[in-house]
Amino acid sequence: MENKDKYQECFERFEAPLPDETISSIVKDIIGKKFADNFTPEILKKVYGCIDLTSLNTLDTKEIIWQLVERVNKFEGSHPEMPNVAAICTYPVFVEVVKEGLMAKDVKIASVAAGFPSSQTFPEVKIAEVAMAVMSGADEIDVVLNLSYFMEDSFEEVADELNEIKDSCREAKLKVILETGALATAENIQRATILSLYSGADFIKTSTGKGYPGASLEAVYTICNTIKTYHTLSGNKIGIKVSGGVRTAEEAVEYYTIVKEVLGDEWLSNEYFRIGASHLVTTIEKQLGL
Repeated sequence: MENKDKYQECFERFEAPLPDETISSIVKDIIGKKFADNFTPEILKKVYGCIDLTSLNTLDTKEIIWQLVERVNKFEGSHPEMPNVAAICTYPVFVEVVKEGLMAKDVKIASVAAGFPSSQTFPEVKIAEVAMAVMSGADEIDVVLNLSYFMEDSFEEVADELNEIKDSCREAKLKVILETGALATAENIQRATILSLYSGADFIKTSTGKGYPGASLEAVYTICNTIKTYHTLSGNKIGIKVSGGVRTAEEAVEYYTIVKEVLGDEWLSNEYFRIGASHLVTTIEKQLGL
């Protein structure tokens, strides 16, 4: 009971989230008033530089990942007015392929790990997989919050596992995926965000894109507000990664708009804002006429 009280006390440092229907209304209002101002070529170029170009398919091969890397290499320097993508994100077994082939400057190597996408494996396996991905060359690690523990209110187990994973990351950044489509409510999303923030997350990520609804504007609004309060309480700036179903330039700018309105301009660089996507690169390039 003592441990449960400790986590409850932590949750109570944050204002309870607004009702879900109220959040939907607020989000709709923000997009209605601010989207048009942000849907510009300059913002699209900025968003492009915040993309984690992702390939997480069962049929991925070394050749497919190599081609993905070559695409990023070829973009380097071909459009000096634009940044390259922020990172290439793959399964752990392909990290060495990315590391071997990547020539583009300032593009990070990201890897999912720790039993992605379900997080339903032994903690020892999770720790080992994270460590092996980092040893192979990953700069960033994307892991799924243990929803099995979370839904049973086993908050200490959630926090302990994330802390161990964080230690295993060494110098690599840790992105914690909440799977917001499974969590469903603003209350669940806020609590999962809080646990992740206090357990070493460098980014809070919405979704895996596997099996549950992906990102939503409402979920991102809730996460951003929680990150904002955490920054006020601790002084620490934590990033947000939107992922799962972001395909169009319009959708990307809608998420950019929510982050801008809640967290402000200082979050709008790839140090603190990412979009995980596989098709968004192509759609933004077409939108810009590249």
